[in-house]
Amino acid sequence: MRKIGLLLATLLFSVWVASSASAVSLEEAKAKGMVGEKPNGYLGVVTPSGPDVQALTNEVNEKRRQAYEDIAKRNRTSVDSVEALAGEKAIQNTKPGNYVEGPGGWKKK
Repeated sequence: MRKIGLLLATLLFSVWVASSASAVSLEEAKAKGMVGEKPNGYLGVVTPSGPDVQALTNEVNEKRRQAYEDIAKRNRTSVDSVEALAGEKAIQNTKPGNYVEGPGGWKKK
């Protein structure tokens, strides 16, 4: 599990760097409350804000899905378990004031 956690941390950083070249950066979209982290390891749209935000969300989620599949394959575990662990880590690492999805919907951390 520690190895998976390290791989997930590396993944989240690389997705952040890759998405920073978009019209709207991931950090900017999070800070403005447009997107947030979901417990399933993916990014969600909190407030529909136009095609740039949706495109960013789709791009980040596709990269995450590919990475989760690779991590699951290398560690002989299910993609579901990798997604759940990634979601837990992403929510833990979310900055105060940014959004996370919980049982009652979106809330600021």
